[in-house]
Amino acid sequence: MIVGIPKEIKEHEYRAGMLPVGVEELSRAGHRVLVQKGVGLGSGIRDVDYERSGGTLVGQAEEIFATADLVVKVKEPQASEIALLRDGQLVFTYFHFAANETLTRGVLASGATAIAYETLQDRRGSLCLLTPMSEVAGRMSIQQGAKFLERPQEGRGILLGGVPGVEPAHITVLGGGVVGTQAARIAAGFGASVCVLDTNLERLRYLDDIMPHNVTTLFSDRHTILDQLGKADLVIGAVLIRGARTPRLVKKEDLKGMKPGAVVVDVAVDQGGCFETTRPTSHADPTYVVDGVVHYAVTNMPGAVGRTSTYALCNATLPYALQIANQGLAGAAAQSPDIVSAVNVHRRQVTNLAVAETFGIPFVPFGG
Repeated sequence: MIVGIPKEIKEHEYRAGMLPVGVEELSRAGHRVLVQKGVGLGSGIRDVDYERSGGTLVGQAEEIFATADLVVKVKEPQASEIALLRDGQLVFTYFHFAANETLTRGVLASGATAIAYETLQDRRGSLCLLTPMSEVAGRMSIQQGAKFLERPQEGRGILLGGVPGVEPAHITVLGGGVVGTQAARIAAGFGASVCVLDTNLERLRYLDDIMPHNVTTLFSDRHTILDQLGKADLVIGAVLIRGARTPRLVKKEDLKGMKPGAVVVDVAVDQGGCFETTRPTSHADPTYVVDGVVHYAVTNMPGAVGRTSTYALCNATLPYALQIANQGLAGAAAQSPDIVSAVNVHRRQVTNLAVAETFGIPFVPFGG
């Protein structure tokens, strides 16, 4: 198989779709790997490292998309990349279709097969390719929240941990999954007062057992959310429903009950966001203010820490990329339910139920 690794073109995206070790493994298995020049520079990886590992350097992404049977990326294809997709081509990357109808219909029309990191579910039920970036984003959410709580950034002027004689910040985390757990752990380390909300009582019991004493767990319902919004200096949106658009837990009118200068970091923005007022932002222009509340909704948060994120992501994705390249999609899917769960679009049909329901598109199970 010809495997292509194009350079990411989303604004301020510094991750790479594959490490040199991945190129080496694929090359040893007999595959030809095309690597766009500069693909790893944002992660501190030189072109020569890919070349020494058996990759063939190419100058333009067009050559990769025109030639590769399997394209391995990080972020969803941008508009110029959608135009390059080919019928029958396999694309292995994050897609987050439920938040982007234009992307969904563009990939459908191209005839390419979309194998989505974010819906790949292993035998334990874990979203194992989403988890590494959720860990990064959860930890980053507190870093970013701390920065934008500073008064020059239009925040309340709050130090997360306070100081002796001054109370710490109150942080509310909506969702107790991977993102929420990592956010709570880092926030607790700063000395903040943290409250994690979730609807899964077993998850809340687990978090209550492992978290330090400055982390409280609460069952999430409408009344609890409103109460917490009124107390919060910083709110982390950490809600996820596999493959589907994130439910909007906070309405625009709810912001009126929040403190002026409070900060929202909506990590769920990739799936549409859990605040009604969420709209995608970039690292170049990360925030905006609605009703006095600072919103941070960067769609590729882990891209800012490219080296950490690239290694964390590629450690998880490489075994699956190898399996698809070695066995082809049909062969890999026949042996691995994990691969089946990742196929969102195939042969101009939507094969993920949540995506189909989001846009009213007919659902056709993969292989059916």
